[in-house]
Amino acid sequence: MSQVKEIELKDLPVNPFEMIGKDWMLVTAKKGDQVNTMTASWGGMGVLWGSDVVFVFIRQSRFTKEFIDAADHFSLSFLPESEKKAMGYLGRTSGRDEDKIAKVGYEVLMDGDTPYFAQAETTLICRKLSRHFLGQEGMIDEEIVPKWYAGADAENYHDLYVAKIEKVLVKED
Repeated sequence: MSQVKEIELKDLPVNPFEMIGKDWMLVTAKKGDQVNTMTASWGGMGVLWGSDVVFVFIRQSRFTKEFIDAADHFSLSFLPESEKKAMGYLGRTSGRDEDKIAKVGYEVLMDGDTPYFAQAETTLICRKLSRHFLGQEGMIDEEIVPKWYAGADAENYHDLYVAKIEKVLVKED
């Protein structure tokens, strides 16, 4: 079994546009004794309020949102390309309906109370700093709402979470 080691954020060679937008990530949190995750490709990394942060966007209807709201911390796990099919399943299937983590065979590890996956090449352990509702009234570009919030998503806007990166874990082979 592979081990993980902690590294400094400055030592992580990342391109957040590739890492998040193309390769995707798993956003994972714990509520009570239950862990849930979802696949995401909307987010970023930067500096805010004097801290190295990530920001992620979670639709109001997502089951994982309940877990993120209940926890102080969540993880962002980045997996190899070979896991893309499983990550697609984790993004399409709700944890309300089944134990989707067990179904794809992922092993949940814990950093304190923060869950992440043994299959991840890189994991960011993040502490929530803020949450902001992104509704129609805040949209300046007139093309956003009809493109991203039409039909079934008409009232299913996102919350933006900003979180401090507290730890970076990478897989050791």
